[in-house]
Amino acid sequence: MTKLAIIHTTPATIEPLKALAAEMLPDCEIVNFVDDSILPQLAHNGGDVTAIVGRIGQYAQFAQEVGANVILEACSSVGAVVDEIRPNLNIPIIRIDDAMAEQAVRQGNHIGVAATLQTTLNPTLALLQQKADASGKSVTFEPCLVSSAYQKLLAGDKDGHDSDLVVALTELANSADVVVLAQASMARVLPRLPEAQRDRFLTSPRLGMAQVRQAVEAQG
Repeated sequence: MTKLAIIHTTPATIEPLKALAAEMLPDCEIVNFVDDSILPQLAHNGGDVTAIVGRIGQYAQFAQEVGANVILEACSSVGAVVDEIRPNLNIPIIRIDDAMAEQAVRQGNHIGVAATLQTTLNPTLALLQQKADASGKSVTFEPCLVSSAYQKLLAGDKDGHDSDLVVALTELANSADVVVLAQASMARVLPRLPEAQRDRFLTSPRLGMAQVRQAVEAQG
């Protein structure tokens, strides 16, 4: 049986990704590693991911030790560390937002980028710029930070979180060709967005899991 290890920085992504894996990789066993101290640490150090590279690397090593075939790094705030730890691993590690960023650059020239955390917004913009540079395409970005949504989520107000995001995302879609939802936890609002605009929003979970599936299939 294939085993997928997922590294989380919040419990909020555990169940959605577990359900998505059950749909897209039905015979896959899931192992979760959760460290909810990382995002507060990044909030205090200005988003300096060098402070947590070693920790993410250790979780990746643990994933190998438990027999994982593939690792999914589920947090866009720390995605930049994936390239640093990949050479130390014997199994593939997938950055959850990598495929989303590639598709966004293919799909639009003016890309809206929404996040509820500054520590996620900046790395996502950097990844998108990296993908645009690699493709030789000139792209402009319109960042949108919805910090009120994150505060409401922390307070347990999921409906308030979703409502704030819907307002901000709908407005962003009026000016952007495509809108990137920087955090995997934001994908939950898709059903509440205007149906006519829904195909202009990109989220990372499904695209990231599709990349995981490709890695599993490549292993035979």
